[in-house]
Amino acid sequence: MKCKGFLFDLDGTLVDSLPAVERAWSNWAKSRGLDQDEVLGFIHGKQAITSIRHFMPGESEEAIQKQFLLLEKTEAEDTVGISALPGAVELLHRLNELSVPWAIVTSGSVPVAHARHAAGELARPEIFITAEQVARGKPNPDPYLLGAEKLGLKPEECVVVEDAPAGILSGLAAGCKVIAVNAPDDAPGLDKVDLVLQSLAALQIEAGQDNEFIISLTNG
Repeated sequence: MKCKGFLFDLDGTLVDSLPAVERAWSNWAKSRGLDQDEVLGFIHGKQAITSIRHFMPGESEEAIQKQFLLLEKTEAEDTVGISALPGAVELLHRLNELSVPWAIVTSGSVPVAHARHAAGELARPEIFITAEQVARGKPNPDPYLLGAEKLGLKPEECVVVEDAPAGILSGLAAGCKVIAVNAPDDAPGLDKVDLVLQSLAALQIEAGQDNEFIISLTNG
């Protein structure tokens, strides 16, 4: 594969935040009298406000926003157990070493995304797309279209790296190449992605020609 830039999801792709995510949403579900498994099965890869609206049909916008702010505060403050996923730190270091343009494109809000990014001790991207910057979140193409635009690249020149079904569909809809990492076996769109990986450590990046970079898999 060849590309000119990378667009990374954050949670589940670069950092393992699953315990913190599930703690926050399980407690929220319990406080609302909702089925925890149903809530956890819906939320991944989506903006929090989208999930809250889904589980609060008919409620006022004021009530929805109140719940969002409470949940956002919980998620931003609880970073216990969050760490970089295997290969993430090394991959971002390699991209910086080669001057490869890259961005983080997350469904999280600024407080939550920045807290988890810091907890993972990851290199900081020049472009950090969060929920506040797009009207329509994943699985719509808007987040990754904006990420490509901010990098100054066409969507087809970018590789999206994603773990969640909503994010995979977003990357495909944007017209990007897509690498799925740690994605569920039954994720919709998985048959259309360019690579399916268990770990970012499998990726090897080399400089090519005409501002392109070559993506290959390690032998290990």
